Amino acid sequence: MPKSGKSFAARFQALDMLATMVAVVSAEGVVLFANAALETAVGLSKRSIEGTVLRNLCSNPNALQRALSGIRSGRFAALHYGCHLTRHGGDLIAVHVIAAQTEQPGEFIVEMLPLEPQARQAREERQADHTRTNRELFLNLAHEIKNPLGGIRGAAQLLEMELDGAEQREYTEVIIREADRLRRLVDRLLEPHRHTQVMGQVNIHDVCERVRALVLTEFPRGLKVVRDYDVSIPEFRGDREQLIQAVLNIAHNAVQALAGRIAQGDAEIMLRTRVLRQVSINKQRHRLALQLHIIDNGPGVPESMKKRVFFPLVSGRDGGTGLGLTLAQTFVQQHQGAIELDSRPGCTDFSILIPIDLAT
Repeated sequence: MPKSGKSFAARFQALDMLATMVAVVSAEGVVLFANAALETAVGLSKRSIEGTVLRNLCSNPNALQRALSGIRSGRFAALHYGCHLTRHGGDLIAVHVIAAQTEQPGEFIVEMLPLEPQARQAREERQADHTRTNRELFLNLAHEIKNPLGGIRGAAQLLEMELDGAEQREYTEVIIREADRLRRLVDRLLEPHRHTQVMGQVNIHDVCERVRALVLTEFPRGLKVVRDYDVSIPEFRGDREQLIQAVLNIAHNAVQALAGRIAQGDAEIMLRTRVLRQVSINKQRHRLALQLHIIDNGPGVPESMKKRVFFPLVSGRDGGTGLGLTLAQTFVQQHQGAIELDSRPGCTDFSILIPIDLAT
């Protein structure tokens, strides 16, 4: 094992500040130092990782050993390749590996870049673009639709006053009723863009408990709402009412998908909270972030709908306005956060990610 004048912890202490996973290994692949990001990613402590063979955590262990041998023999200065890391518990993490030699002979630094965050960043960028486009569309709708609707409704009211027969007044009532319905629809589209946020200290579990109580009040039978909370999550600055509405909209969406299972009596929604460290959201790096999962055991989101669920006026059910998830996404984005969807038959997971290191 290579030696140096400083301990490995002192020499490589700065690596703990990196968001990417890094290990310093010997020529045999024995881990001499593991940074905090690697520790968090694989779900093992530094003490458990250091002293073990890194390739034991890899899906293709021979690739790492070939890379170290090639670098040591001088065939190349660094090597890039892809593999999967095995988390404690068996889950796999897709990573891009970069291996290179340090200034010490026989000592190598192995950097592992998760591929999923890169894909998530691309999705977040698309979502942000959609939100900006929607905002411009909604503001234009306010002018182009609401003003003419007011004129149509007023004209129908004046016409109604001139009509004698009840049968004829039915037509004007239809006009007035439909004008009011369209006005309410536009008001809902504009709601997130009208009001300034009312910021204060937010406890995410108070938000979850409020949503849980509202859902169970509406569906007291056939539905179970399970809690899986990380009580260590600190309070953060946010608009409590906006976050309640965002989570409630997603929960209502889940309830609608669970109609059949509610009738059977085995419907379930889980509210799960976790803390993430050193995470990127919308191209910004955050020391701490809240992750809230709203998981249901319904039939899943159809493949054709997955890329469109957050679009306004897109609904998978009869009579739906298609605004609930759009508003939820807007409220979360106004907290510098993002929403992800992962769905398959029997498990739909809406994951809300919000930075919580913004408060002072």
